[in-house]
Amino acid sequence: MNGHLSLAELKKGQKALVKSFTDEELSSKLIDMGCMPGECIVFSKEAPFGGPMAISIAGYELSLRREEAASVMIELVA
Repeated sequence: MNGHLSLAELKKGQKALVKSFTDEELSSKLIDMGCMPGECIVFSKEAPFGGPMAISIAGYELSLRREEAASVMIELVA
């Protein structure tokens, strides 16, 4: 396992655990959508040209802008 990085740094196909958030307002919205600390996520798809990314979490896919993803701190899972 590596140190903490942001969700925006995850590469397609990688798995990680949600650890914390850097944006308090956005974190409450993400938690409401099932993106909470301890959840395992997989980076599944990305739009071209730096567009939104899709992650699989809690049994469904969630799309996030890169700026939103940068506020989610994660830890890679082997």
